[in-house]
Amino acid sequence: MLKTGDAAPAFRVTGHDGKEVALADLAKDAKKTVVLWFYPKADTPG
Repeated sequence: MLKTGDAAPAFRVTGHDGKEVALADLAKDAKKTVVLWFYPKADTPG
């Protein structure tokens, strides 16, 4: 479990456009802020 202030672990996700994105790819630009959000029940019944 991450705590406030912990560095994000390396991850790779599929974006809404179907392309894969890795944190390492985004972290190349030190001035960039990365926000990852998800909807656990998106596209599921109920």
